[in-house]
Amino acid sequence: MQEGMKNGCAGAPAVLLERISTLLAEGTVARVLGWKAGDMAYNPEPAYFETQEALKDFVYDGFCGANLSKYMIEASKLEGKTLVCLKPCDTYSFNQLLKEHRVDREKAYIIGVGCGGKLDVEQIRRKGIKGIQSIDGAQLVWEESDPGTELKGIGDDVLTIRTIYGEKTLPYGEALLERCHVCKGKEHRVYDELIGQSRDTKDADRFAQVERIEAMSPEEKFAFFQQELSKCIRCNACRNVCPACSCRKCVFDSNKFDSSQKANADSFEEKMFHIIRAFHVAGRCTDCGECSRVCPQGIPLHLFNRKFIKDINELYGTYQAGENAEDKMPLTSFDFGDAEPGIVGERG
Repeated sequence: MQEGMKNGCAGAPAVLLERISTLLAEGTVARVLGWKAGDMAYNPEPAYFETQEALKDFVYDGFCGANLSKYMIEASKLEGKTLVCLKPCDTYSFNQLLKEHRVDREKAYIIGVGCGGKLDVEQIRRKGIKGIQSIDGAQLVWEESDPGTELKGIGDDVLTIRTIYGEKTLPYGEALLERCHVCKGKEHRVYDELIGQSRDTKDADRFAQVERIEAMSPEEKFAFFQQELSKCIRCNACRNVCPACSCRKCVFDSNKFDSSQKANADSFEEKMFHIIRAFHVAGRCTDCGECSRVCPQGIPLHLFNRKFIKDINELYGTYQAGENAEDKMPLTSFDFGDAEPGIVGERG
């Protein structure tokens, strides 16, 4: 049997599904933006649901890592409200889009859904587990009587993975996305109601990887990024998924500068795409990690953005993009106490 042919997903917590169904039935919202099962059991994908009947395909489990905030740009143009399910980290992105006037808060009904960390099938494969048929333990079970209760029943924190080679087990925490290990916190920053309590997953320093690269020699840094970026196939998945990349017309789609090619013409093109994109989102990136999550080549693209976040914190004071929709952004505001990066000395 091919990998993923058996569906190991277990739908969505009943309390969440019932609330969504009620809001849709009573006309409070015109549609629901959530997740549906993908071609693989561990690959749910963003989807709209416009009828109660369609909600039979709605899922929310440990593999629902996709950040839905960017989809609200187009949803804001539709008639009526769109109910959107946002995890705590997603709400930072939504706030940032609010700040940039890219989404309409009045067109959104936000259900802040509980999160105990999201799973990455590639992490499972890195543990040497191949030929996956189904995965149990990714389902979420919340108490019906109290939507805000503690997150429970995540396979007792163990994933049971059935493969063509037999059954394997793996601790839930060992299969988490990288971003979950450096989680910004489990507090939703914007919402209309909350369903399901979150659980802390932070067990690593957010900037440890950046500091490791900063400690390299210039030659070592160049070699590291040359090796990683040489894998790029210019599929644009990172750009397309990024909430901070919300331009209606991207410079890399322009035919005037020979920049719309899908494949890298040379090593210069291969590097400049990611470097220019990182500069574009500097000060606006919420560190949601979607760029690295969707990269088919496994390039740690979040490291560019996280380096800029670290430098901005050191130069202008600690700042978290999307923490709220009111604070001025450090690179688009000015006061006389601001640092001048060009004259503060060599940086890592």
